[in-house]
Amino acid sequence: MAIVDVTVIPVGTEGPSVSEYVADIHRILEKHSKKGGIRFQLTPMNTIIEGELGSLFEVIKEIHESPFSKGISRVATSIRIDDRRDKQSTMEGKLKAVETKLETDLGL
Repeated sequence: MAIVDVTVIPVGTEGPSVSEYVADIHRILEKHSKKGGIRFQLTPMNTIIEGELGSLFEVIKEIHESPFSKGISRVATSIRIDDRRDKQSTMEGKLKAVETKLETDLGL
């Protein structure tokens, strides 16, 4: 299972807000999440998606294409992939590993 950090940036919007494009992307992710196979977490600056790499690439393509359907002529998408194959990795597991180390440092 891979974890992907993805940011989709529509270029040439009428104003500085991109929340309507983020909402469209969220709806696409919800659709894929309900079908199973991916989990996602929206953050203030990006979206994190977890699933099998092939499925993630399909989802990324769909969310990259989304702003074009609203008339945007240019989209810049950044993707960072964490594909660990020596053990199962999840979003929660990565956070828990850091929290455990911090608790150890603090003697908790």
